Amino acid sequence: MRTLEILVVDDDDADAFMISEALEGTALEGTERLTTVNRVADGREALDYLRRNTPFENAQRPDLILLDLNMPRMDGRETLAAIKTDEKLKTIPVVILTTSGAAPDIAASYQHRANAYVTKPFGLDEFESTVRTIDRFYREVAILPPGE
Repeated sequence: MRTLEILVVDDDDADAFMISEALEGTALEGTERLTTVNRVADGREALDYLRRNTPFENAQRPDLILLDLNMPRMDGRETLAAIKTDEKLKTIPVVILTTSGAAPDIAASYQHRANAYVTKPFGLDEFESTVRTIDRFYREVAILPPGE
């Protein structure tokens, strides 16, 4: 089984914490961590991270991005469009993980080439299960594009 490098782009500290906790919980006790999680709080930081701009010059290219839609400065819609039109970034899978279940948000995300759209469940157990399912799918089932 491979280690998965995930970038979480979410301005909500509580959601980001729950995502990290769920992903870090994928390792069995006494085994190595199967997922590495890094987090930025908005789209501008995400693009700086992905393009390895200051202060992220040593950032690892993620295998997967979990992207919230509703954030300050640069929202997830703009961030997704920027990632999927950038020749160096467009092959990174992006899963929209957001509270919005609005049809226009779903349609726009897929039009901008999101790889999946998932609404955040409200219950803690369901939230954790959903995040772990995404992690397992991309770590164990999907064949990811080669890094740069």
